[in-house]
Amino acid sequence: MNTDYFPSTLVHLVDHTSMAEAAPATNGTKHIDNSDSAIAQANGSPATYSAPSRVTLHLGHLPSKKDIKAPWPRTPSRVDPNNPPWPAYRGYHEYSFAHATMGVRLPTILGKAIDDTSRTLNEQYAEDKIVDLVECLERMDTLMADLSGNAKLRPIIDDGEGDVALWNKEIAKYFQGKDFMNAPWLFAEAYKYRRLHECFSISKYWKDYDVFYRQKCDTFSRSTDAVFELSMRFAEPFKQSENMSDKEKAENERLMFLELTQVCLWGNSTDLSLLINMTEEQIKSLQSTGGDHLAATEKNILGNHLNQLWETVKVLREKTGGRIDFVLDNAGFELYCDFVYADFLIQAGLAKQIRFHGKRYPWFVSDVTRKDWDWLLNTMVYGHLFPKASEAERESLRRLGARWKQYEKDGRWQYEQHPFWCTGYTFWDLHSEAPDLFLHLSRSDLVYFKGDLNHRKLTYDCAAPASVPFDISIGPMASAAGAPKICSLRTIKSDVVVGLGDDGDAIAERLDKEEPGWKISGKYAVVLLSEGRPGEKVRFA
Repeated sequence: MNTDYFPSTLVHLVDHTSMAEAAPATNGTKHIDNSDSAIAQANGSPATYSAPSRVTLHLGHLPSKKDIKAPWPRTPSRVDPNNPPWPAYRGYHEYSFAHATMGVRLPTILGKAIDDTSRTLNEQYAEDKIVDLVECLERMDTLMADLSGNAKLRPIIDDGEGDVALWNKEIAKYFQGKDFMNAPWLFAEAYKYRRLHECFSISKYWKDYDVFYRQKCDTFSRSTDAVFELSMRFAEPFKQSENMSDKEKAENERLMFLELTQVCLWGNSTDLSLLINMTEEQIKSLQSTGGDHLAATEKNILGNHLNQLWETVKVLREKTGGRIDFVLDNAGFELYCDFVYADFLIQAGLAKQIRFHGKRYPWFVSDVTRKDWDWLLNTMVYGHLFPKASEAERESLRRLGARWKQYEKDGRWQYEQHPFWCTGYTFWDLHSEAPDLFLHLSRSDLVYFKGDLNHRKLTYDCAAPASVPFDISIGPMASAAGAPKICSLRTIKSDVVVGLGDDGDAIAERLDKEEPGWKISGKYAVVLLSEGRPGEKVRFA
């Protein structure tokens, strides 16, 4: 077609409902712009030829526009780390907690890490160690510049860690050209902590340095009231009264289980990455473990599978006790609460073995490492962390610590640290990227995933509706053959919220209006259970 025969015409389509506001009345067929520029164009004037005529067509008899929504969730074949089942949270999303984290929280946390390292530098006297640590600080400064300047994500340097290949495979496949703000928040945040570890892991003397260690120890030392509230109750081995009937004993055990599950749940309030600069009184408030407080807080468990959880756990005694796993979250007081809970499960005969899964190196500020595990147990038995405590309180702590150390010696408690836990992958990819770990977990009778980060990784940290069932939101961790029973114990501290039932969307909308910020306050929680597919033969593609 020779366009020279057809003068440039701009066609403007509108529906009949908007015409009354948008254009003067016409005869109902068309409106032709008779302006000077349009006439000049029709006459072929070169000076004004670029200005098109304007034709408005009425679309009053055509079907109305439809509200077409994108098909969510994505089909499994279309899901990958850069394209979660529902829309990902990304740092440039100003409406989300991701924006505040990437723009403010992470630089603040890194700044405190630099301060801690500088303090350690000033305590050194050997020149070779000083020079080595100065180089670590220089790498931290580079990371700060990359984070603040929104640099592109580069591969991880091979520092001998078991996760390097997983990291660089994921970056190459899904995040080439991505930067800190446009990569999914979960990946970008994990990448920052992996880069922070790299600042030390390629050094000569500081490979295992923990920039958050002082913070973790200090926070536990300021948890005096809550620590002794529990130690004074559980220093002596758990015993049921001989004067109680079997029915009364069963009910008492159920109530203890439910209360201790809440202690384990709300112990997660102490997340150092969120509680920067919190006062001692504020920490005490978050860690209140009295019975009245627990009864009051149960109403804040928005997705509440506590009773189903008890039905799952109580049958383990029929197996003469089962195996229970904890994928740990925070060190310090939360780990202490996890120990109290695990102690009860052992003593009540509900579990004969408990495996604890921690991190291989410092991760997300307060996550548990082997060093944190050993420090807590040894501080309880030998330490002088609470100078104002009474002798009875100190003794209660020593007895608890001694009993827990004995569990570890005789194999009833075991600490493990698989490289996969410190990768950028979500747990949807655990089955494919860490088949050995999936197979290992499949042999557990119940796996507890503690805390907000583990919940984000279970659910792909995406904008799923609050009414989506938990077992749907965790994908292969529920649907793959051999998937274990999973319980997520999580105080809500980030945007993703699922498993609130059929009314979940309405609940979330109401809270959005009445309590802006409810998703990051730590006031609300979920206890969610997935039945999985235990007992089926695990299969890998």
